[in-house]
Amino acid sequence: MSVFKRGKFYWYHFIFNGEHVQESTKQGNPRVARQIEAAHRTALAKGEVGIRDKEPLPPFNRAMENFLNWSRKEHAAHPRTHWRYQTSSTALLKYFGAVRLDTITPEDVERFKTQRADEVGSRTRRNLRPATVNRELACGKAMYNFVKKGQSRLGNPFSEVRFLPEDNEQMRVLTYEEQQKYLDAASQPLRDIAILMLETGMRPEEVYRLAREHVHLDSDYAFVPFGKTKAAKRKINLTALAREILGKRLTDAEGRYLFPHEKDRNRPMLKVNNAHEGALRRSGVSRFRLYDLRHTWATRAAMSGIDLVTLAAMLGHSRIQMVLRYAHPTEQHQAQAMKRLEQFNAEKQVAEFERKARQPLHLPLQ
Repeated sequence: MSVFKRGKFYWYHFIFNGEHVQESTKQGNPRVARQIEAAHRTALAKGEVGIRDKEPLPPFNRAMENFLNWSRKEHAAHPRTHWRYQTSSTALLKYFGAVRLDTITPEDVERFKTQRADEVGSRTRRNLRPATVNRELACGKAMYNFVKKGQSRLGNPFSEVRFLPEDNEQMRVLTYEEQQKYLDAASQPLRDIAILMLETGMRPEEVYRLAREHVHLDSDYAFVPFGKTKAAKRKINLTALAREILGKRLTDAEGRYLFPHEKDRNRPMLKVNNAHEGALRRSGVSRFRLYDLRHTWATRAAMSGIDLVTLAAMLGHSRIQMVLRYAHPTEQHQAQAMKRLEQFNAEKQVAEFERKARQPLHLPLQ
């Protein structure tokens, strides 16, 4: 007999005519639970009861609709998470459509992954980035896990598919000349967003979600109240240029948010991808991601002499190790550092020789 305890009550499970039977006895006594299991087995054998019809599984598109409705409420405090699922669901729905969930295999998911990796973006004219495909796979996996809460027999084919390798080190630092060309070609509100990132190191979504109550010009800081970690919730000290931009935004803003959504002024904007692509084309600057503006700020901060502990706090990172992927000194900076070390060693060596030269000479006694 197979009796196990879950919470306060004992459950039983067994196979009858190829079907898995599992139910709670609603009893906390194991002896009584085994008796109930035996009675159910006997009733099945005599044909007195039948195995209940299983609730049919929904098709992929309806399951995704239910998942997104849940996600909207579940991630109300982190709308970017829901937006990511919403965006990633588009390709999944197009590929899997109304296919029943329990008929989708890991091989089907592999074919989806391969097809998406070979697709060319309509705007970029390049193959989709591995990160884009991986976010779609993660969305499918999360959706299946959501459905599985009420369907214990359902497997998750997305769990058996490996993500594509991502080269997260493909970040670059803008030169000051590239920065100026880009800003000159950027339209609003992209220009203000880019400047704030370059002046403060804020993440794009942190800038998008700035509200009136977050900006304290009298004390020269902006407060970031959201983030996945405690370190992400922090004060951002403002430079003169950042203060100027935020001051103008506060004056011109019609609602709560300094960077409102185009269609709903009561919500923050979500992205500036199209404006960014346009600025790159007009400026002639080599392609970079908007997030690289934060990377540029962090690298310049490290090169200016800001220690890693302080830099981690300013970036909103909980671990110093996270800062290392942002702070990559240029070859010129490394060469200058080597020259400073060479000069330091030479000065110390000369000082040591001079110190010894000033010491009195002790002659041996005759």
